[in-house]
Amino acid sequence: MNEKIKIINDILGSSRKVKNEHLYSCPYCNHHKKKMSVNFAKNYWKCWVCDARGKNIYRIVRKFGTYDQRQKWLLLDGRLDLTEFDKFFAEINDEEITQTVSLPEEFVSLCNRNLPMSSKKALDYLKSRGLTKQDILSWKIGYCTGGRYGGRIIIPSYNWSGDANYYIARSFGSHQRRYLNPPVGRDIVFNELYVDWDEDVVLVEGVFDAIIAGPNAIPILGSTLRENSRLFQQIVLNDSPVYLALDNDAEKKRNWIIKSFLRYDIELYLIDTSGCEDVGSMTREEFRKRKEIAIPADLDEILIFDKLRSL
Repeated sequence: MNEKIKIINDILGSSRKVKNEHLYSCPYCNHHKKKMSVNFAKNYWKCWVCDARGKNIYRIVRKFGTYDQRQKWLLLDGRLDLTEFDKFFAEINDEEITQTVSLPEEFVSLCNRNLPMSSKKALDYLKSRGLTKQDILSWKIGYCTGGRYGGRIIIPSYNWSGDANYYIARSFGSHQRRYLNPPVGRDIVFNELYVDWDEDVVLVEGVFDAIIAGPNAIPILGSTLRENSRLFQQIVLNDSPVYLALDNDAEKKRNWIIKSFLRYDIELYLIDTSGCEDVGSMTREEFRKRKEIAIPADLDEILIFDKLRSL
């Protein structure tokens, strides 16, 4: 315990002890008074000014500490020595970052004030999925009147620089294939332009799930979220807390993602999606309530479950 206190003191400066907590100057808001409370026994911290908080003190070490301080903390925890951590994430594929696409020529934005009669079926479909006018505006949703993507809702994704880099094409008619997406790579952060990495990130399966889940929700687009994927890298590099809300039939993928994030000490919470087909079939209020009671991920429980399943 004393060694960990010394590491935090080296990072944040001297502290003032009040009962079971240590008060530091907050590195997030830089308030002139010591308003960040750190409870080493409960592994919890909170700033009473800017409300920055976390349930893993190591987040402070990784964000503001040196490489040696991170390694020393991991050694005290008896955790995996991530010697290759910085090297592993040092490079991100430039081709993936700069991937751009053009929306189909037949694309009609549903954000326009005066819409053609052909928009009625598209709007009716979106309404049936629980989407509002504000959702349409926020997600810049449109549809195609003809061509390869005729009769499909188009939901574009924008990279950090504001360029379209992907889009979802979902049928609202009688197509045999529900989705017909562009022939480009999917290793992107969907709508990264609007992601705040300093806030909680919610990971869901598809884009309609993300719309219901609300701000900072990112669809993984069927990915297993490999450790070298752009989304995984951005979460780890930014040390963003994650709420995981995958479909119930994706248990194997869910466990793989949990183990991968916990390997890098990401603050991870599991949202119960049982009783529903997916997040997109919930009401927003129901999802909000389920998020409020999300449980912290436990690596030991996952490993025990995997072992029992293999017997």
